[in-house]
Amino acid sequence: MAFPQTAADAQGSRHRLARRLAVLLGLSLASPALGETSGAAPMPPATATVEALDLSLSPECRVPGSKLYTLARLKAVKAALKEKRPIHVLSIGSSSAGLGASASYPVKLENALEQALPDVQIEVEARGLPGEVASGAGERLRSMVAEMEPDLVVWQVGTNDALARVDIEAFGEALDESVQWVKSHGIDIVLIDPVFTESLADDAYYTQMVRTVQDVARREAVPLVHRYAAMRFLSTQRTTEAHMLGRHFRLNDLGLRCMAEHATRAITLSLLQPDAAKDAGKIDPGKIDPNKTDAVKTDHATSETTKSDPTQTGTPGSGPTPALKQP
Repeated sequence: MAFPQTAADAQGSRHRLARRLAVLLGLSLASPALGETSGAAPMPPATATVEALDLSLSPECRVPGSKLYTLARLKAVKAALKEKRPIHVLSIGSSSAGLGASASYPVKLENALEQALPDVQIEVEARGLPGEVASGAGERLRSMVAEMEPDLVVWQVGTNDALARVDIEAFGEALDESVQWVKSHGIDIVLIDPVFTESLADDAYYTQMVRTVQDVARREAVPLVHRYAAMRFLSTQRTTEAHMLGRHFRLNDLGLRCMAEHATRAITLSLLQPDAAKDAGKIDPGKIDPNKTDAVKTDHATSETTKSDPTQTGTPGSGPTPALKQP
């Protein structure tokens, strides 16, 4: 379902972000960068404020910013941009395993990043393994980083652990340790939380896994792509979730394209975060307009969302932990 957008609005919003990135990063952005948001959100609860969709995304992938990302600084990527050198991205997680439609994901991510940063060479390498859980990926991460020397790691994490019924506390500790290790080596990392499926929407164990990824991202101050919340929102706009999710919890081609766009959006806006804590006061988060990116969110802040109300972000609610229901 497409949403209205005039050509003038789209062009103007893209140019605003391009100029902002050029000023902050010292780049010459000859082509349009990822654009800004405008438009109306779908029917919200009667008491909720209507939140604009992000029209920089493809019509099939558009969600409000609060259901799409949490931002944090990306020092290594920003340094590479200022030095005008290629950006090396390591992609790990289930959709990086190269099976079926997933084989196209690295290309989709690379293309989306190159569209957002048109004067920059982007190299994405996927090293995921089918069914790999966080502890196993964390162990392999050491050797992959030594081999590739990436500027950025993009990690889809949590879905395989949930399906394997990994202990949630052990999962959180393994993920936290790996994120800390990556950061300690001067490498940026972006987390992508688990996929959404209606069959597990009320499963307390699965939703706790989603919250654990969010908790680690918040605690370690790294960007997070809210894949669960974004897919949940998009599922309400259509009669079935099959438009994004294929068999065995694997994203289909459209789902992979949307995830690449969502990850790129989180990365692009995170590059606009202040370089140091002392600079954060220069931006007033209360004046952020989702239709403009002349100002950006404060460090690791989710757009216009009250964290105490999980229903506004699509974050799963809490509850007891029953046995995991298979889809």
